[in-house]
Amino acid sequence: MKRILVVGGGSIGERHVRCFLNTAEAEVSLCETRADVRKRLAEKYELRNVFTAFDAALAEDFDGAVICTPAHLHILMATQLAKRGVGLLIEKPLSTSPHGVDQLSEIAEANNLPISIAYVMRQHPALQAMKQALDAERFGRVVQIVYAGGQHFPFYRPAYRETYYTRHDTGGGTIQDALTHIVNAAEWLVGPVTKLVADAEHCVLEGVDVEDSVHLITRHRSVLGSFSLNQHQPANESTLTVLCERGAVRFEGHHVRWLSCVEPDSDWQIEEQFSLERDDMFVSQARAFLSQLAGDSGAACSLAEGLQTLRVNLAALESVETESWKHL
Repeated sequence: MKRILVVGGGSIGERHVRCFLNTAEAEVSLCETRADVRKRLAEKYELRNVFTAFDAALAEDFDGAVICTPAHLHILMATQLAKRGVGLLIEKPLSTSPHGVDQLSEIAEANNLPISIAYVMRQHPALQAMKQALDAERFGRVVQIVYAGGQHFPFYRPAYRETYYTRHDTGGGTIQDALTHIVNAAEWLVGPVTKLVADAEHCVLEGVDVEDSVHLITRHRSVLGSFSLNQHQPANESTLTVLCERGAVRFEGHHVRWLSCVEPDSDWQIEEQFSLERDDMFVSQARAFLSQLAGDSGAACSLAEGLQTLRVNLAALESVETESWKHL
């Protein structure tokens, strides 16, 4: 049993508490400053150890910690835990600034400390299977990647107006909250973004003025990319298409499957379809992190990969502001 500390008891923190417990391989503690939230989660999940302050949690011994606070606090808290030799699973995005990431990386390397960034789409079985086919060059060289998707954010996160989402400097807005998942998945599939231009707008969501819709055009070296995402449409759908020399593959998150097409004017063919509950990817992510802590596997998403996606986030925000291309 690994001793895991979850820092932050918001919606994602609660999910991590539940999913690490569901592995039956972790003893979970919680650090949460809000008394009502702390009490509710401690009772609901029968947690033996809860902390009212981060300093108090730091005084205890843990094998790993999951950082679930607003993004601008991630690096500061992660660095303090890293100095105590605690392995880290840091929620996305890695931060709202690259400041302090180099120091965290140096501490981790000096102490052989396991760190993963919680881009949970890497645990999606359909994306994993599609990546295997692309890596094997089953359809030839990749030439383009195209994403289109959206969901009704208030339906899934009704308290969004009282959270980090309302401000860019705490990790809010569609670019840092939602698109970052897709960008990280795309970089995992076809390589890092090397330049981009973005357009974004607040269109619909009530009670906030950060963007809820975004268009992003990218280059991943020679691979062309385009992404369109909103957080207000009624239908929940997510489609990521990778075009190759000898065909195309498509991930459909809303249908939990991936498809291929190789003949002109032919229909998509289902390669594999999966059954997936909402917690399943997070349980898989928890197991992957526990395996990393045990030294049995590497990071599902490394600190360097998380930093690369952070740079994309920041470049996209700057591109919207300046209406210009950005090189990474």
